[in-house]
Amino acid sequence: MPLFDLPLDELRDYRSESTEPEGFDAFWDTTLQEARAHELDARFERVESGLSTVEVYDVTFAGFGGHPVKGWLRLPAGATEPLPLVVEFLGYGGGRGLPHENLLWASSGRAHFLMDTRGQGSAWGGGGGTADPVGAAPAYPGFLTRGVDAPENYYYRRVFTDAVRAVEAARPHPLADAARTVALGASQGGGISLAVGALVPDLVAVAPDVPFLCDFPRAATLTDRHPYREIALFLKTHRGRAADVLRTLSYFDGVHFAARGRAPALFSAALEDQTCPPSTVFAAFNAWAHEDKAIEVYDFNDHEGGGPYQEAAQLYWLRSYA
Repeated sequence: MPLFDLPLDELRDYRSESTEPEGFDAFWDTTLQEARAHELDARFERVESGLSTVEVYDVTFAGFGGHPVKGWLRLPAGATEPLPLVVEFLGYGGGRGLPHENLLWASSGRAHFLMDTRGQGSAWGGGGGTADPVGAAPAYPGFLTRGVDAPENYYYRRVFTDAVRAVEAARPHPLADAARTVALGASQGGGISLAVGALVPDLVAVAPDVPFLCDFPRAATLTDRHPYREIALFLKTHRGRAADVLRTLSYFDGVHFAARGRAPALFSAALEDQTCPPSTVFAAFNAWAHEDKAIEVYDFNDHEGGGPYQEAAQLYWLRSYA
């Protein structure tokens, strides 16, 4: 696939035309206050994984609405002192998988908390185990238009709230150093980490790779690849509702969360990425408020981005923070 978006020099200056909605901060303050009315009730149960260098715990905590959300906590075997904490969020359609998967961060000597994504986990990987018990208005199949009739009903309101609660659930663990907490993820996980980077005030670092859920007005009209295509297909049927849909999405746009980014950040973008076009990624990167930020650019890659090369970059970069 040839380059299809803006040239790199223009990407570095690109700013989104997404309009921040009135009451953005109040909306999220209220959402999180409502969630915190429910006890976290975080439970960590040791599981037998067959691994000798990593210990795995099956985690359940109360997310949005007090709904049970699953996760894995992975720790280096034999750890006795609090470790830097990496909280990771998953890509679109994936679930937390099996206990023996995803060993990078625990193998690096950190505590690794992986959050399951409610309602997902059936498109790739080893599956998920978190239901989404909330109903919604008519939507195009997928998750991107579920509850898009109003910000209060939107699917990602629940997911982003779950993510904040995941950080709150992981931090009190006796082997997690709450003062050295990192949020990261790729694609959807990158978009979730942007929200967490704005809504959790004291992270030490955020690392969103090829993040999804950014610059909705541009993404919905630039690419015909799913998941962003779900928006266009919904509007193809629900004619005349574009302004209302974009208003709802503006409460969840990574660009607006980025403007509230409070920690050092390492982004990545791929210039042939048609799933999360590079201009939408740069829109969030250029808006990121913390001055300590960097972006790795992969010239000839699609949505796989840097893959193991980006993992290596993160391992090196995080040495300064956690």
